[in-house]
Amino acid sequence: MSKGMFIGVGLGPGDPDLVTIRAARLIAETGIIAYPSLPGTESFARQIAAPYIADDTHEIVVEVPMTLDRGPAQAAYDLGAARIAEALDLGHDVVMLCEGDPFFYGSFMYLHARLSGRYATDVVPGVTSVSAASARAQLPLVARNDAFSTIPAPLSDDAIRNRIAQADSVAILKVGRHLGRVRALLAALGLLDRAQYIERATLDNERILPLSEAPDPAPYFSLILVTKGADPWLKTPS
Repeated sequence: MSKGMFIGVGLGPGDPDLVTIRAARLIAETGIIAYPSLPGTESFARQIAAPYIADDTHEIVVEVPMTLDRGPAQAAYDLGAARIAEALDLGHDVVMLCEGDPFFYGSFMYLHARLSGRYATDVVPGVTSVSAASARAQLPLVARNDAFSTIPAPLSDDAIRNRIAQADSVAILKVGRHLGRVRALLAALGLLDRAQYIERATLDNERILPLSEAPDPAPYFSLILVTKGADPWLKTPS
């Protein structure tokens, strides 16, 4: 018996209309889907994909705890990979739902690492949170020879400063409880007026604010975009 294929499907930032045609087709046609979820909560990935899931689809929930100790999460991925492998061994394809893009801070990559050596795999890209936030804020990020950096907010102040210094524009992710510290750091660098706060981009409860007005702490699905200066070609002729 031939084994099934493990397929990671990016769903985009939250609006189901931003799911790609290929992703929607695979979700609708594949009999087994898997998706991550925090224990005791509804999966955000499943919420996005809901319009495309057939009634008779079998679902594998991979419950991943969010803890500072990565041991419980690693164990959850081990268990999830084992359950997915059972279906693959029976010849069934499995689609793994992933908000955003599977390989851009996506949980799919941890299951891919556990399964790709034994099974055929495929990855369907999705719209990242950074792309969605840039579009919703109508804020161009990079042009021509600009350098762009993605910075996780939990990094140290020194690490964040160094990465900002080397880039023309940055996206600061995983803001949450770090918002106040990051805001103070950007103010000290003279960049507070260049920073936009985007929360839940593309969703009905989306908020776009100057960083100076952003709530502290911020929710999980929020980020900060900083551009040091607009490309001269983008300026309107006087």
